[in-house]
Amino acid sequence: MSAGHWSHVILGGARSGKSRHALDLARSAQAPRTAFLATAEPRDGGMAMRIAGHRSERPPVWLTVEEPFDVVGTCGRLVDRADLVILDCLTLWVSNRLLRGDEDQAILGDGAELARLLASPPYSIIVVSNEVGEGVHPPTVIGLRFRDILGLVNQQVAAAAQHVTLMVAGIPVRVKHRPNASAAVIPASHDRAPEAP
Repeated sequence: MSAGHWSHVILGGARSGKSRHALDLARSAQAPRTAFLATAEPRDGGMAMRIAGHRSERPPVWLTVEEPFDVVGTCGRLVDRADLVILDCLTLWVSNRLLRGDEDQAILGDGAELARLLASPPYSIIVVSNEVGEGVHPPTVIGLRFRDILGLVNQQVAAAAQHVTLMVAGIPVRVKHRPNASAAVIPASHDRAPEAP
């Protein structure tokens, strides 16, 4: 891992403030070259509008790379082009892979490769994903499969990352923090340790 580089996974439910928090962290890092790796595809008008809205929230000087499938390869190609990468999000990446017909083990294998990158990042990286383990039990087979695979991918990347934050109603709650990593990625106002269950 290069000096000063860090990895941060941000988890949360739908509309919990994950993406906004990722953007705030990236802006505060003031990296000379920031890249935004987007996994969303404009499959319908509603998603196209959401994508356009997200684009408008990002500084125009940031590099935007749209890649719905080959996230690991794209991360590798950004090594000489970025000092900070925001990957938003793993939720849509897993969904895209399932809809394409990819096997579970292929997705989990790429999740393990991504985790290796987070364990020793060539640039600072923020990864956004939905926390799917606390919602309603999916009523369909594909829903169960999606929940299980995304949950396992989340475990892979969270175990490897230096920092993990859970967003709760727009408030970042620290889950994991390695003190030898950059303190700039952890908001000082939310630095209390998680309480025991």
